[in-house]
Amino acid sequence: MTRICVAGGTGQVGREVVRRAVDAGHSVAVLSRNQPAAGTAANISGAEYFRADVTTGEGVAAALAGADVVIDCLEGRSGTARKNFADGGARLLAAARDGGTARAVMLSIVNCGRSKAAFYRSKAAKEHVYELSGLETVVVRATQFHSLLAMMFGAGSRVRIIPVVRGARFQPVSPADAAAVLLETALEPGPVPAAGPRHRVLNLGGPESKDMADFAREWQRATGVKGQLVRLPLPGATGRYLREGLNLVPEARHGNETFRGWLENSADSL
Repeated sequence: MTRICVAGGTGQVGREVVRRAVDAGHSVAVLSRNQPAAGTAANISGAEYFRADVTTGEGVAAALAGADVVIDCLEGRSGTARKNFADGGARLLAAARDGGTARAVMLSIVNCGRSKAAFYRSKAAKEHVYELSGLETVVVRATQFHSLLAMMFGAGSRVRIIPVVRGARFQPVSPADAAAVLLETALEPGPVPAAGPRHRVLNLGGPESKDMADFAREWQRATGVKGQLVRLPLPGATGRYLREGLNLVPEARHGNETFRGWLENSADSL
């Protein structure tokens, strides 16, 4: 049995990592700023929850105590959280090193280092922290999640349009597939010290790459929501990232769950 600390274990990917690890019989500690109430979807029976904050370091050592590996699913989408994202990663890794944790696995985004968008740059900066940490580290870079597309389509549908970014293709992956790869990577045998790298990067993409409009039509069929598909330009760094296809990794390992399959499995929450 392995002791696994999941940082950000209450988010959409983190809680799936926790569920899979508990089901596999591992000892799981969850590091989160807010402990989920018992009986909620974010609280997985069998896991131990710790209130901790990587931006200050409070509670981090306690959450990591005895952990063989830490899986970092933390997010920093805006404001102070994004500004402190890389520093938070450094605090997490320092506590892991001090506590004797041997390996750290981080969830990131494909080609984040090739975008000038602030959110992507924060991911790239944190990846750099992992590379220089001195621990055995693995970064799992995933394409965008199915839920991002569903959120975009749902937001537009409130004004009777289904927004499609002009010139953009997507290769979305399910949070469950990302969680499976994170856990598998965390548990795989470590490299022989003299033979293997201490830092690795893996890419993970979804099983299909299509024009955003094709995914929009699938979402409409699954939800029954009416609205006109409207192709819109997306300016700035994020638009450039999408138009250049930097969100696609056709050569990478692929997840199994298609967008349509995810919609069917998520029908109750759409």
